[in-house]
Amino acid sequence: MTTLATRPNVVGALRERVLKFAERVTTPLVPNDYLDVIDPLRSGADLRGRIVAIHPETRDAATVVIRPGRGWRPHVPGQYVRIGVDVDGVRQWRAYSLTSKIQRRDGCIAVTVKAIPDGVVSNHLVRRATVGTVLQLDQAAGEFTLGNQVPATILFLTAGSGITPVMGMLRNMASLGAAADIVVVHSAPSADDVIFGWELRMLAREGRIRLVEKHTDTDGMLDVARLADVVPDFAGRETWACGPAGLLDAIEQRWDAEGISDQLHIERFRPAVITAGEGGTVTFTKSGGVVEADGSQTLLDTGESAGVLMPSGCRMGVCFGCVVPLRQGAVRDLRNGEVTTANPGDNVQIQTCVSAAAGACELDL
Repeated sequence: MTTLATRPNVVGALRERVLKFAERVTTPLVPNDYLDVIDPLRSGADLRGRIVAIHPETRDAATVVIRPGRGWRPHVPGQYVRIGVDVDGVRQWRAYSLTSKIQRRDGCIAVTVKAIPDGVVSNHLVRRATVGTVLQLDQAAGEFTLGNQVPATILFLTAGSGITPVMGMLRNMASLGAAADIVVVHSAPSADDVIFGWELRMLAREGRIRLVEKHTDTDGMLDVARLADVVPDFAGRETWACGPAGLLDAIEQRWDAEGISDQLHIERFRPAVITAGEGGTVTFTKSGGVVEADGSQTLLDTGESAGVLMPSGCRMGVCFGCVVPLRQGAVRDLRNGEVTTANPGDNVQIQTCVSAAAGACELDL
């Protein structure tokens, strides 16, 4: 007689026997393969998400709303998520800032993507992706956040898509219990190019932020040296900056000069080029590709341009999703100028997203 205590064990054993039988009759596929098709967001599967909506923001930017699988863990405002997208039969991974509230009623998350010239994934998501598409997901990551204690005075300095992690913070200020004095200085080519322009202006009208828009087509680039003209008390504010490398470099230099670097938090979507390598011949030993690369192009971009299937992740030196063996040769880290060399058998690992050729080199790809 089966008791209540033993029934779960019996059911579990029967289920395991049924699955083993199913595996034999469905080889080379296994039941999990079919379950992935039927319910790709189920518990226990690789973390995935399904696009449920796509909202245009500007002529070249869109917010992609994603329903994540059951394994998704809540993110911290300002963090990013790595997304795996199948484009023309090739799985591509990119990192995008989360712009949604952390406790949406529908359980969805959102990323806002700006299509960049020749951007394979960004153009696909903005112009070609459709509702219902299933994406691969990683858990949220990143340190570009407000921290445990929200400062009383905040300055956000952004340009272009650099506004995306900041909007993730602004939308969650209420849930963080914050009532800070916030100034947002944002640069974009024109008023129509300001991502979240309507929402930012509404926040300004409501008195929740002070917004300074810099329309570079007519006003020119933001002069960081004259920042005090628009934010007189910037030196006393905790500052978060995100945008093009040139702007961030200028901000870092100004904060260093003022002796307030400890108040600056920076998010770079691409690594800053500090010292370019000399360039050289890059050989991909497994695929047989040979490419001439200059000293400012990352090995990741070099390989992708040559049609080599390159592992990648955040593309900014954080997640180590692009690490590959350097079989021999020399590469230069574009962040700090350090040169790494390898001889056959050294088993040196490098990050292709922040490294460039510094002479001839061979990658085990």
